Amino acid sequence: MTANQIKNHHPLIEEYLDHIWAEKGLSAHSISAYRRDLTALANWLESQSVELERAGSADLQAYLGFRYSQKHSPRSTARHLSCFRGFYAWLIRESRIRVNPTELIDSMKLGRPLPKSMPETDVELLLNEPDVSIPLELRDKAMLELLYATGLRVSELIGLTMSQMNQRQGVVRTFGKGSKERLVPVGETALQWLDRYLKESRPVFLPAGSSDVLFPSRRGNLMTRQAFWHRIGLYARRAGIKYAVSPHLLRHAFATHLLNHGADLRVVQLLLGHSDLSTTQIYTHIARERMKSLHAQHHPRG
Repeated sequence: MTANQIKNHHPLIEEYLDHIWAEKGLSAHSISAYRRDLTALANWLESQSVELERAGSADLQAYLGFRYSQKHSPRSTARHLSCFRGFYAWLIRESRIRVNPTELIDSMKLGRPLPKSMPETDVELLLNEPDVSIPLELRDKAMLELLYATGLRVSELIGLTMSQMNQRQGVVRTFGKGSKERLVPVGETALQWLDRYLKESRPVFLPAGSSDVLFPSRRGNLMTRQAFWHRIGLYARRAGIKYAVSPHLLRHAFATHLLNHGADLRVVQLLLGHSDLSTTQIYTHIARERMKSLHAQHHPRG
């Protein structure tokens, strides 16, 4: 089924997505995830001869049970339920339905997993892997250094424009979730690699003045998230790192290493663009475990 077919098949979903896009300013990626979750529900309900807006609690619970039988993870199913809660709450506000079928469904109890991180030694291996004599790999080197220096989300990194980067002041201006703007400082090492990339590599991909994209693809277009994931995976394998490395893992490493070296939690919150401090606090667990390890290793009575 194509995107257009999905849109035409479930106009109520599209109306809801238009509403939350205007109200919350969600990214295209988030809207796509909402559409996918709601469409999956609508299609399953249709197979049971139930209309989306007429589904009851039993119907939704049956769908969640179906997902369980298909071996979907509890976390994924919990995300679906959260999406459904928002959708049916909107239908209530719009007077489309009288009873919210999600109210009688208990939230799934999920332990919050600690984010994975990378040892600083592995980060160094990764950052040193690109061959900077090759224009494409010099671009990747600058991207990796900037990512680790700032903790940007991958969507923020690949969407950067020249006007968002202030080399003289050493800051990058980015727009996170909900289009919230923040200024993030950039370290000297990342600035040096960025300067070299702009002089030696970027002109290879883009004629002067042809685009404002900071990190274009080899064809001069806006790079995709998938392409950058692929590039990071390539360097991780070349560096001999045995686990999966992603842009998000480098973001976790940025936060964890800052805390390990004494950064204030609220500063890390601002740098990451978290609206809620509790979201950032999860990194303190990793930092605490690291401190325990160092204490045990180096204290005479550890």
